[in-house]
Amino acid sequence: MSTTDSRGGAPGEVPGPPNTPDELDKPRSDAPPPAGGGEPPADGPGGAGGPGDAQGPDGPADPAQDPAPHRRRRLSAWAEMPVLIGIALILAMLVKAFLVQAFYIPSGSMEETLRVGDRVLVDKVSYRFGDIDRGDIVVFNGVDSFTPEVTYDEPSNPVSKAVRAVGSAIGIAPPDERDFIKRVIGLPGDRVACCDSQRRVTVNGVPLEEEDYLFPGDDPSDQPFDVTVPEGRLWVLGDHRNASADSRAHQGEPGGGFVPIDKVIGKAFVVVWPFGHWRTLGTPETFEQAEIDNRATGQGADLGR
Repeated sequence: MSTTDSRGGAPGEVPGPPNTPDELDKPRSDAPPPAGGGEPPADGPGGAGGPGDAQGPDGPADPAQDPAPHRRRRLSAWAEMPVLIGIALILAMLVKAFLVQAFYIPSGSMEETLRVGDRVLVDKVSYRFGDIDRGDIVVFNGVDSFTPEVTYDEPSNPVSKAVRAVGSAIGIAPPDERDFIKRVIGLPGDRVACCDSQRRVTVNGVPLEEEDYLFPGDDPSDQPFDVTVPEGRLWVLGDHRNASADSRAHQGEPGGGFVPIDKVIGKAFVVVWPFGHWRTLGTPETFEQAEIDNRATGQGADLGR
């Protein structure tokens, strides 16, 4: 005679003991797989954000969480930095040599137009294709014609020398002691004199009205002169006449106070630093007087026209 278990067992089967709580928690081999292809729940062991997701048997499971690539990228950036700095310096040197040079103003000889510590940009291209004009502010090398207005102690440390050379090249350190910045007053063939009956500088007998750029309170010159500019030379003055060792101060020297045109580095055309001093450097109107050229007495007096 067969018996049937009241709990729904198959006929002829001996009912077992009821399932314990521990057994209920164990997975059954005959249970259907969970939805989602057998993946464990996201909040279970090995789910997203769980311990099982951080590490695999061979290391980090997610490369995005591996800190090593970030460290390598940082190290690579630091390794590239000297190369980038070197390229920047080479480009700066090329620009300085052929196009534009930043120039640091070391003295007050051009005040109020240019003040100590100002940085100006000097155009090195214009005079290769054009001529110098009266009234231009030019930077020139004064070797064999001018003595230094400002002297500096030469660094003894090779590193300091290199830093100073780079600083001078990009205009953040004082320039070479033989580099000067002045305003062109006379071109080759011009007769430049001071002073007329109203204490004005004259060029070819035409008086210059210099109030727009002379340092306040300065006379056009505190010493008389009357010169004719030789071929290939310039006569230059500082805007702060009482504090400028310009052509007047070098008349008794071998160059006679004249600046060789081939020693001109370029034309200063803008003040770029500090920002509060920013301004362009144009030619004052007084130098545009046609009579200056009409009265020119020598060859080359119309240079730049």
